[in-house]
Amino acid sequence: MDTRVLGRTGRHVGVVGLGCWQLGGDWGDVGDDQALQILHAAADAGVTFLDTADVYGDGRSERLVGSFLAQRGADHGLTVATKMGRRANPHTPEGYTLDAFRHWTDRSRQNLGVDTLDLVQLHCPPTAVLHQDHTYDDLDTLVQEGRVGAYGVSVETVDEALAAIARPNVASVQIILNVFRRKPLEQVLPAAVEAGVGIIARVPLASGLLTGKFDSRTTFAEGDHRSYNRNGEAFDVGETFSGVPYDIGVGAAQQVSRLAPDEASTAQLALRWVVDQPGVTTVIPGASRPDQARANAAAADLAPLDDAVLEALRSVYDEHIRVHVHDRW
Repeated sequence: MDTRVLGRTGRHVGVVGLGCWQLGGDWGDVGDDQALQILHAAADAGVTFLDTADVYGDGRSERLVGSFLAQRGADHGLTVATKMGRRANPHTPEGYTLDAFRHWTDRSRQNLGVDTLDLVQLHCPPTAVLHQDHTYDDLDTLVQEGRVGAYGVSVETVDEALAAIARPNVASVQIILNVFRRKPLEQVLPAAVEAGVGIIARVPLASGLLTGKFDSRTTFAEGDHRSYNRNGEAFDVGETFSGVPYDIGVGAAQQVSRLAPDEASTAQLALRWVVDQPGVTTVIPGASRPDQARANAAAADLAPLDDAVLEALRSVYDEHIRVHVHDRW
């Protein structure tokens, strides 16, 4: 798999990684054995970047990744990013302190079984956190203390991403980017390229919409965020179906499906689109089965999309999606 440098971390990572939210919960039931099979399938297919968080299953995802790393051995060649901040209660700027950072990262290091976290990201913090100088001073302290190798942010909005990119020691920015969420192309990706900041593209399949397999009759388990967060009841609605109303997204995804080349699935087309965007370092689709992890990794082998397909994808966005998402995030 092709690799790119993950911003100021200096680490080379595969252009398709693995998002590990599914391994913690909120996506239906994935047992421990199945989770480990997914991780091994991804790594065997060339994935070298894993993204998790301390709140995915209250640490379950991190612990499973830690078990997987131990099974792969010391020379596994993987980069693991985790996130912190959503454990703050209440989730306000006042909760983002150096003591809290130390506590959260110590817990993640224990869960993952590592002395130093490769990359820790603030997990969609309150916007004010990204504008406070002491936030970055405290993160610098974590690096100096050896708790983390580098730090970045995971954000909801373009403005939040730009605020983080302007800080000199931010290594990476994670943001929603997919065929249905294009706004980061306008300012965020160019700014990241200029600053040498890595871009981690999350929700690349719009919570499964861009597999092209959903229709009006598709249902999701009660504990699946695609059931309980459709209107942003639990967290930002942009994390569920990328903020696109479900019925609108299903129809638009069916149009996207007709554009997939014979040798590729709709999901692979959508992933290849993200990989092709200048400034993207890696894209992190999730997987609930080993075959999904392998298929996602194979998107890295597709040829870049041709101009006719790119224009057709843009038309789908402009005609059906833009009005629902473009000015919101």
